[in-house]
Amino acid sequence: MSSIMTNSVRRSRDHFEPSDIDPQEQRRLRGHLEQIDYAAFVSNREVIPQVLSGSQTEPAAFQRLAVATATARARWIAEALRLSEAGYSVGPAEAQKLSGLRLAYEELYEAYEGLRRMVERGYLPYRAPEPKP
Repeated sequence: MSSIMTNSVRRSRDHFEPSDIDPQEQRRLRGHLEQIDYAAFVSNREVIPQVLSGSQTEPAAFQRLAVATATARARWIAEALRLSEAGYSVGPAEAQKLSGLRLAYEELYEAYEGLRRMVERGYLPYRAPEPKP
């Protein structure tokens, strides 16, 4: 599975935890950090559902976002292939267009992952489809 790197401000598991302090101080520090993380969790559970409606976590919403992401990726790669077929070096205007297509793909990808993470962490309910009789 491939992954992309972006300039996202989100950093997963990139927290400094000093290891050269005594165990009692480490436990106290971890307790404070857990309180900070819990405050963020509660805030996300309160704020996110107010901004996003429940219909935005139905399977159809995920499907639409996945299709938009796949389409943006395909357009970006198709443009890169088209430019390479021309047989000349890519100029600034073509590079800028290609960069814009890549940026659109990356933003949609991050939005999809962000929505998925919101469901995974319990900030939003996932409305599974009703079973068909």
